Amino acid sequence: MKAVVWHGEGDIRLDTVDDPGILEPTDAIVQITRSAICGTDLHFIRGTMSGMVEGTILGHEAVGVVTEVGPAVRRFSPGDRVLINSTISCGACRNCRRGLTAQCDVANPNGPLAGTSFFGGPQATGPVNGLQAEYVRVPWAVNTLIPLPDNVSDDAAILLSDIFPTAWFGAELAGVNRGDTVAVFGAGVVGQFAIASAFRQGAGRVIAVDGQPSRLATALGQNAEIIDFNAEDPVQAILDTTQGIGVDAVIDAVGVDAQRPWDGPAKKAGDEQAEQFDAEREQVAPETNVQGDNWVPGDAPSQALQWSVGSVAKGGRLGIIGVYPPALTSFPIGEAMNKNLIVKMGNCNHHTVTPPLLDIVAAGLFDPTKLITQHEPLTSAVEAYESFDRREEGWLKTELTVG
Repeated sequence: MKAVVWHGEGDIRLDTVDDPGILEPTDAIVQITRSAICGTDLHFIRGTMSGMVEGTILGHEAVGVVTEVGPAVRRFSPGDRVLINSTISCGACRNCRRGLTAQCDVANPNGPLAGTSFFGGPQATGPVNGLQAEYVRVPWAVNTLIPLPDNVSDDAAILLSDIFPTAWFGAELAGVNRGDTVAVFGAGVVGQFAIASAFRQGAGRVIAVDGQPSRLATALGQNAEIIDFNAEDPVQAILDTTQGIGVDAVIDAVGVDAQRPWDGPAKKAGDEQAEQFDAEREQVAPETNVQGDNWVPGDAPSQALQWSVGSVAKGGRLGIIGVYPPALTSFPIGEAMNKNLIVKMGNCNHHTVTPPLLDIVAAGLFDPTKLITQHEPLTSAVEAYESFDRREEGWLKTELTVG
């Protein structure tokens, strides 16, 4: 079968690999019909999330049809159309039973203290081969798969595999309440869904911060207020528009590959921190393979965290869903403590978060497909990665059609 395979920093290829088979009684085999490219995948290629194992298939978002099940899989049968959760969970351990499925005690082959297991990630997450392929083995299939109703298209469902649930989870982490003013840092596709989630959870105002015009235009189309960090200092702009108070809650949808402002009043502060940011980048990305404009690590790993803490009101709340590797140790802890902030973060508990969102989409109350900007075949995945990595205008979310 064809699959997108990681061979090293800056080196991904469309390879022909062996078809997967049932290895455990709890496994299922799924023929993929839709997959997608996520910003998290770029961390592995840029080197800002280290520990990848050569030969790992990339991707953690997919929709498909079950072709085979192990003898312990009693919920699904061949022919069932399914959504694959990005995170893998057994459904029976202590954490799964309390809804903390991203911290399943048994799904990660590295043991109960290893943390989240997800498709297509580094050694610390399994590794488990990912979903940018024609077929996939799904471990713990009963809890990792979700049945799809007939009235939810593959195009809509692919965004429920990770992006929409993660954004919704981010708004929950930030404790969004009715009437809140919420800032969303990062207007990529996760940030766009965070805007939608914050409004649906009751926010009265949502302020989106990014540096790309097309992303800001999309946020404006969702009725968010927008701040271009290359034209304004985002912290000062947020304080100005909230009468000096700051926002009630912040969602960090940026993560480790943040970029410093290249223009405007915030550029000076970023330049003054260049030495610190360079040290952070060396810390999180000891191995890189920059090729022209491709696979360039972000030049301000802790920038979004600093802005988030600076722009939230005293006693406010910060929800972090942007990806940060264990190697990054920078966080403005003193400022956060001095403001009595509540800080929550983590990987989405997809098995518990996704089903209600699937109901919203199935009922026609929200159409996620408007945020898909590119439709590419799996055979063009490498070229699509390159365009997405360069942050080309208009490249918000790329769906990969398989088969």
